[in-house]
Amino acid sequence: MPNTLNPLELIARRWQPSAAFVRQAALATVVMAVVIVVTGGAVRLTQSGLGCSTWPKCTPDSLTPTAAMGINGLIEFGNRMLTYVLCAVVGLFIIAARSHAPRRRSLTRLGWTQFWIVMSNAVVGGITVLTGLNPYIVSAHFLASTALLTVAVLSWKRAGEGDEDPRDLVARPVRQLAGLLVLAAGALTVIGTVVTGTGPHAGDATKLDHRIPLDWQEITQLHVDFAYIVVGLTVALWFTLRAVKAPAAARRRVLELVGCIAFQGVIGYVQYFNGLPEFVIGLHMLGSALLWIAVLRVFLSLRERGPVPAVPAPAEDHESLASQPAAATSASSR
Repeated sequence: MPNTLNPLELIARRWQPSAAFVRQAALATVVMAVVIVVTGGAVRLTQSGLGCSTWPKCTPDSLTPTAAMGINGLIEFGNRMLTYVLCAVVGLFIIAARSHAPRRRSLTRLGWTQFWIVMSNAVVGGITVLTGLNPYIVSAHFLASTALLTVAVLSWKRAGEGDEDPRDLVARPVRQLAGLLVLAAGALTVIGTVVTGTGPHAGDATKLDHRIPLDWQEITQLHVDFAYIVVGLTVALWFTLRAVKAPAAARRRVLELVGCIAFQGVIGYVQYFNGLPEFVIGLHMLGSALLWIAVLRVFLSLRERGPVPAVPAPAEDHESLASQPAAATSASSR
């Protein structure tokens, strides 16, 4: 009995996307991961966390929001629908990575990792609704989105490089400094999530007392302290890269990070001194995602893995090349 090909194998036999297309598909997953972070924030900031009262349906009797649910139901349901768009984009990346020749299993594994994070976070989102916006589950929901963004950025980077063993472009202590920056930025993100969980934007106007039981002023100060740590490490890394004459691309990545930090710092102080306006907080969430992307790109720019593998020549081309010496020998003998 002949072996049955799976659908991905069938597609791969009929379509071989270019390396540039695979990289663009990987970039699309990064964009959608940022969109999910921002729209998830919009759900919370518009008090629409329970716009749909249950999950997976929107109401016990309806899959979609009803007119009586108003704008909050539409916002929550719209965010749920974006999950399908995200799945489609991640699916395109998986198919493109699987169909590209030569096949790169590292890329397909990263694609499937994104898919399972999306599925897991959908379940966490459902638990968030079913638990009435438990602040700890809400925080986990956001952090899972950040995990998705992390894998998406790594996929984007890997799609533009080869599969050789990583080779450091700077000395090990410099890489360690960059790793410390990643850890500090990760802690900054986690603490920022806790700040939101202790503040006035839980996602549902009917449960303003549903908060993480920590002092909002103190946790905000801790968040600011870690922001200064990130700034200090970024400045230190910049001067270190200049001192060791690191590649220009790595130094550019640090400058991009400086821009993100400046944007995020301005937004943070504006929201703090203006009573936490919803729109500004939304910009702060966008800035958080962009800053995390910039930090990851700095870290990944300090090593290389060779060029993208070349597309193998078709079999008939190999045959024609092999026949040329024989033909030339026959002609000379005559």
